[in-house]
Amino acid sequence: MHEMTKSNLEASFAGESQAHMRYLVFADKAEREGFSNVARLFRAVAYAERIHATNHFKALKGLGETSENLQAAIDGETFEVEEMYPAYKSVAELQEEKRALRYMDFALEAEKVHADLYGKASDSVQAGGDVEFGEIHICEVCGWTVHGDAPDRCPLCNAKRERFKTF
Repeated sequence: MHEMTKSNLEASFAGESQAHMRYLVFADKAEREGFSNVARLFRAVAYAERIHATNHFKALKGLGETSENLQAAIDGETFEVEEMYPAYKSVAELQEEKRALRYMDFALEAEKVHADLYGKASDSVQAGGDVEFGEIHICEVCGWTVHGDAPDRCPLCNAKRERFKTF
């Protein structure tokens, strides 16, 4: 692939991915404000943006076999834990951005769990089987992730058990 096309696809993937997420966040807000049809519109267009992002990702040959995808996920989570969030947190601390720092702390701690879970899944796939987690629970406030029983309170943000979404 030519470098300019690759660069354009990477930028398009990033833009479409961000639009997908932004529209889902907008949809949640519209729903809370009582605009269910606006929320539905945001969710529908978010889905289209996801399709666009997926197609760009495929064109970039970013989709591999499950074992390769798990390694890419482990690498991404490890980068966030070891390099990205520590550096971002340093800047937020220096600039006294307390809200940004709080959310970065939430993400950093959750990413550690994600890397561990992906590692366990990778080990299972490498051994020729699927991973056994049972239910996975995600705190809707901070993103803390746990497999098995959800705690009574989130260890990161202290949200109640009811704020965990089950997968």
